[in-house]
This record gives sequence, C-alpha cells and structure tokens, in this order.
Amino acid sequence: MESIENIKSTYRHIADEAQQQLNKVQRQIYRIGTLRLLLFIAGVAGLICFRAESWAVLAGIALVTLLPFILLIKYHNRLFHRKDYLEKKIEVNRQELAALDYDTSCFDSGEEFTDPAHLYAYDLDVFGAHSLFQYVNRTCTEPGKRLLADWLGRHLEKKEEIQERQAAVRELAPALKFRQRFRVLGLLHKGKAADETELKAWAASPGVFRRNRFLRVLPIIITGINSVCLLSVVAGYLPASIWGIIWTLFVTAGFAFTGKITRMQAVYGKKLQILGTYAGLLKLMEARPMQCGLLKSIKEEIGGEQRKASLSISRLSKLMNELDQRNNVFMYVILNGLFFWELRQVMRIEAWKEQYAGELPHWLDALGQMDALNSLATFAYNHPGYSYPTLLDKADMIAAKAGIPSGAKGADTENTDGNAHFMLRAKALGHPLMHRDRCVRNDIDMEKRPFFIIITGANMAGKSTYLRTIGINYLLACTGMPVCAEEMEVYPARLITSLRTSDSLTDNESYFFAELKRLKLIIDKLQSGEELFIILDEILKGTNSMDKQKGSFALIKQFMTLQANGIIATHDLLLGTLIDLFPKNIRNCRFEADITDNELTFSYRLRPGVAQNMNACFLMKKMGIAVTD
Repeated sequence: MESIENIKSTYRHIADEAQQQLNKVQRQIYRIGTLRLLLFIAGVAGLICFRAESWAVLAGIALVTLLPFILLIKYHNRLFHRKDYLEKKIEVNRQELAALDYDTSCFDSGEEFTDPAHLYAYDLDVFGAHSLFQYVNRTCTEPGKRLLADWLGRHLEKKEEIQERQAAVRELAPALKFRQRFRVLGLLHKGKAADETELKAWAASPGVFRRNRFLRVLPIIITGINSVCLLSVVAGYLPASIWGIIWTLFVTAGFAFTGKITRMQAVYGKKLQILGTYAGLLKLMEARPMQCGLLKSIKEEIGGEQRKASLSISRLSKLMNELDQRNNVFMYVILNGLFFWELRQVMRIEAWKEQYAGELPHWLDALGQMDALNSLATFAYNHPGYSYPTLLDKADMIAAKAGIPSGAKGADTENTDGNAHFMLRAKALGHPLMHRDRCVRNDIDMEKRPFFIIITGANMAGKSTYLRTIGINYLLACTGMPVCAEEMEVYPARLITSLRTSDSLTDNESYFFAELKRLKLIIDKLQSGEELFIILDEILKGTNSMDKQKGSFALIKQFMTLQANGIIATHDLLLGTLIDLFPKNIRNCRFEADITDNELTFSYRLRPGVAQNMNACFLMKKMGIAVTD
C-alpha cells in the first residue's frame, strides 16, 4: 500500500515530466511557426520576382514553398493540441497535490445541488464550498457530475449493489494513467450543463428532411444532372454557359433549405460538437480491459469490444464538422450547386440519428457512470490509509447470531429477529475533511435494533463533529467508497439527520416548527416500515428546557417502539437516565471539557457515561462576563 508521501511524489513526477514535454513542444511550435513564416515570405517573394516567367516556373515556386507551408499548418495544429493536453495534465496533477493538503477550491463544489430539506446532505455538508462533493469530485463531463451528485444524495441500501460499486472502485483506483487521461481529455473540451438534456432531446426528435421521399432523392438527381452536363460539355454537345445557368439555378434552389438547416445548426451544432470529446472518452473505455461485473456491464452498454459507441459518435462528430463547411461561402456555393451538398449532409446526419438515436442516451449514461466511478477511485487512491467497510445484510446478521460464518448457507432470512437487523461498528473513525494530522479518531459500536447512543458533553467538546464523522463515513460506506477508519462493519439502512434545522422567513415557518416537521418525517418513515439510521443534534432546540426534556423523552421512547437506530447529542444530562428504562438498548457516551490550572482543554475523545463538566459559566467568567453563583 502506498503512503501519502509516495502518492504526492507520483503526482509531482507526472507534473514535472509533463512540464519537460511541454517545454519541448513549445520550442517545436516556435520553430515550426518560424519556418512557416519563412516559407510564406519565400513563396510570395518568389512569385513576385519571377512573375514574368512561365506558368511552369511559377507553379514550381508555389509547389516548393506553399505546399510545405500548408502541410506544416496541420502539423502545427497537432502541436497546439499536444500543448493544450500537457498544460491540462500539469494542472490536473497540481490540483491533486493541493487536494492532498486539503485545498479543493479548484474543484466544482456542486452548490446547485444544495437542498436544506434533504434527508442528510445539508446537515453533513455534502454539497457546497468545502463539502464532501468538492473533496471527491473529479468529474469531467456533465453526465458524470450529475450522477456523482445523485450517488452522494441518494446512497445505496442493498449490500450487493454497494459491493458491486466497491469492486469497481477497487479496480479503478490503481489505474492512475487511465483515470488521468480520461479526466484530461474530458476537461479539454468540457460541455455545459444543458448539453446532455439537449442531446437526448435532439436524438428523440423526428427527422425534418428524410421524411420527404422527394428530398431523399433530390441530391442524387442534382448530382446526376450535373454529371450529364459535365460530360456533355466535355464532348461538345452542350455549351459551358448553359451548364453555368443550370448550376446557378441549382445554387439558388438550394437556398430554400438554408433557413431550416441554419436554425438546426444554431440550436444543436455546438451541442453535438461535445460528442467529439465523448467519442475519445468512449474509445478509452472500450480499450481498457474490465474485470468486475459493474465495469463489464458499462463496457457492454457502449458496445463492448466492437467499439460501436466511439466509432458511431466519431462518425456523427465528423458529419457535423463537415456541415460546418457551409460557413465557407466559396465552398458552399460550389458544393451546393454541384451536389445539393448541404441537404445531402443534413440527411446523412438524420440517417445517423435514425440508426443510433435510441442508443445515444445509454452511451451517455455509461460515460457518466465511468466518470463518476473515476472520482470515487481517485478518492480511494488518494487515501491509502482508509479501509473498505464490510457490508452486512439480514442473512449475515442472522448467521452471525447463529454462529454461522458470513456468506455461508444456512441462514434463514424468513425467520428474522427484529433485534438482529442492524450493525454499525468502526474502529478509529475520523472525519475525511479534517486534516489527517489533527483529526482525533473515535470508535462506534452498535449491534442491535433498536439501539441509541446518547452523547452528552460541554460546548466545543466535539459532539457535533463526532455526529458528522459518523454520518459522513456512513455515507461513504453506502456509496461504495473506503472510509476514514481502520475497519468498519455496516448494515446499510437509510440515513436521516437533523443537525442544523433552520427557520424559513419565506414560508413563515419558525425554527421550532421546522424541527418538528423533520421529526414528524422521521416518525412517518419509521411507521411505514423503513429502516433508518438517525443522527440528531440537540432535540427540540426551539422550546423551553422543561418542555424540551419532556418531548425528548417521549420521542426517544417512540423511536424504541418503532425499532429505530441512531445517535443523539444533547446538553441535557437527564436524557442519560433513559438507560434505566432501556438498559440493553441505550448507551451513554460523553465528550468532556477538562479544566486544569484554570485552563480549558479538550481531548475530543469519546468516553463512556454521562458528562461531568460543563464549560459555559467558566468561559463567561474567562471573558469577563459576570456570573452569579
């Protein structure tokens, strides 16, 4: 297993190597540019100096100077493309170096996915600045970005599905070269948010021109007439001027279709250009051998070894690029007059759509899956000290209770014991967004249903951080990623939290009412039979102490009746007495603030029992605020 320092060294080496290659390419660009300029000057000067000579001499000068000039243009363009690629490669590796030091400001934060009403994302800072999404996100396509947001906002709840994704992440994590090439190519020509939707809309829309049988054969007729006219002119049967008139009429007639074609090109032309990038990414996917089931299914979705998706999309991209020739007036007039080229080209695009439109959405979905999986794999690669959690289902829980090894046959899933169906056990659990050198790690152990851990403690002692640490790692585990822990076992129930409920001025909704709505949502879900893992911070914060205490007792009792599991943090030490009512289903834990030599210190270590020290009065006195004993 690589260390963080080794990973940093790898990124630095790749960036330095790319920088050396970039310097070389830049020198080549300068030399080729100079050579092109000299050839152009020599060609023009030669034609001017020898303008009185024969056409053969002038043609020779043009051939010697201007032909190499034209060839060098193509080579120059390839060098510029290589330059862009190397610059992006350097940028990507420097971004990873910054991310290893917890600077993720260069990555998309997914701010648009923020939803205060979400079951857990708002409370756990899944989206927005300095969020989990920004920390994990390495997507380079819009389909990938939206899919990654969907995965983090709607975690998996089935053991088999999580294990499938885990296997894909494990396979892709060591494939650094593949992942980086995929990301660099995607970032070079990144699309916009609406591209995918509009591409699918275009694919689903009916053809405009190919529906008309006459229009289908019209380019063939025009081409045939021009061919006959040309042969007749060469044979001397038809004056060239008559053919010129016929050709002019064809050019004029072609303008009848120009308006519709221009509108279509304006709406979809740039959108379809992104397919050139997608074709390159699909080609990468097709060339890579896939081992695990999920990756194999993604590869099959794009045509497997037949390279159906990349070849087809490359074909469409080429057709769209060729259609752009109509922007060259000289080429447009000649080609349209000879072949009705504009109409022919649009109908070739429509023919492509008829053949592949039904598959395009599947190809885009497969591309998005690979893009999102690469983000998860990069997260795994960048955290070699993290561990993949063990996933458990009902059969595993029953087997464990019966002493049968996990995965062995013999567990009767029908004969279930409600108290068996939950597990959350982790050793040395830390928050992935906290600096590795400052992160204090704690354990958690919850092995039955119903069960609650009640955490008491002073202000700033670490209660809220611990809740978020549990929640974020639970989410990582149920998304298929490794977790910030030495080891972890988890039964994937649906996560729901209430950590930072806020009031709503627009809805005329008080803070207290907003919290009640959240708690009602939890109760409704439990009553409907959903299995939940609940994380609450300071229940009923918006009411007076006595009312709050009474309501909190009633709520936790109802949770027990409804077979719920979760963690509750509170300042109310009396909630610790609930263990007397549910001695086997509640555990009290605490975070203490220690006062030594008139100084307040925090260990951030989870301890058993109910908190002994509170620090509000102490801090008020330290700040000079009078406190009456």
